[in-house]
Amino acid sequence: MIDIDRLSKRFSGRTVVNDLSFRIDRGEIVGLLGPNGAGKSTTLKMLSGFLAPSAGSVRIFGFDMQDKARQAQKLIGYLPENVTFYPQLSGAETLRHFARLKGVAPAEAARLLEQVGLGHAARRRLKTYSKGMRQRLGLAQALLGEPRLLLLDEPTVGLDPLATVELYQLLDRLRGQGTGIVLCSHVLPGVETHIDRAAILAGGRLQVAGSLAELRRKAALPTRVRLASPHNPQWLERWHRAGLAARRLDDQRIEVLLDDAERDGVLEALLAAREFDLEILPPSLEDLYRHHMSPAPAGATPCP
Repeated sequence: MIDIDRLSKRFSGRTVVNDLSFRIDRGEIVGLLGPNGAGKSTTLKMLSGFLAPSAGSVRIFGFDMQDKARQAQKLIGYLPENVTFYPQLSGAETLRHFARLKGVAPAEAARLLEQVGLGHAARRRLKTYSKGMRQRLGLAQALLGEPRLLLLDEPTVGLDPLATVELYQLLDRLRGQGTGIVLCSHVLPGVETHIDRAAILAGGRLQVAGSLAELRRKAALPTRVRLASPHNPQWLERWHRAGLAARRLDDQRIEVLLDDAERDGVLEALLAAREFDLEILPPSLEDLYRHHMSPAPAGATPCP
């Protein structure tokens, strides 16, 4: 679906995206992660065809975005990080305007307003909309024309918890229908259960990419096992004598860190003993993000 080959972008001598290469497949959600200034938004703008690369290439559905961007853009939905609309227009007028630009029937605009929970406010002027409502309208705009690829830059900004859950449920349904999705987010716990792969950027460079399982293997971080037990100092010492890293969380719980070599054997013994309530916590996306982040490589200057 997307083939990115050695993509770079420079602004006035500053390299914002540096030699970026990876692929995105049909029906896949990829989380594009990184700190502010890592080049995520610039990458999405190049993928959408709104920004020309300084070097490298992007092919989407076989179209080279250098000379066939218009053909590809008909198949792309894009939600920028900062959504801006005319405040004097209503939600319905705004979406019908974008529908005309995309060559989509006006009836689809009405359907999408209902889908994103704005049917009740369709006739209200946008100056009365909250930030979360404007974000929902931006998502509806991105969904016009049933795009085969969605590029979403911080899609949950301004959304309340229920709206965030509904957004990810919608993205999961679209993925099941074969839509490819690239999303940027700083809310890592929220995206962890919904992405198929993560690509982590720093200083404009790709630090690592892969599924959570692949990133866990590369990082080799310990698995945390939390055991519930009555207060027993000797029990904690027992773990220390076994050479395992353990610490007391409170009067009832102990946390043990297990590396790959230790994990299976210790877990098997614990499960067989049935003496404790067990909570097994593999490295989270947030853990992996912190591990794989590194200072910006020489020659790459983040965009402010």
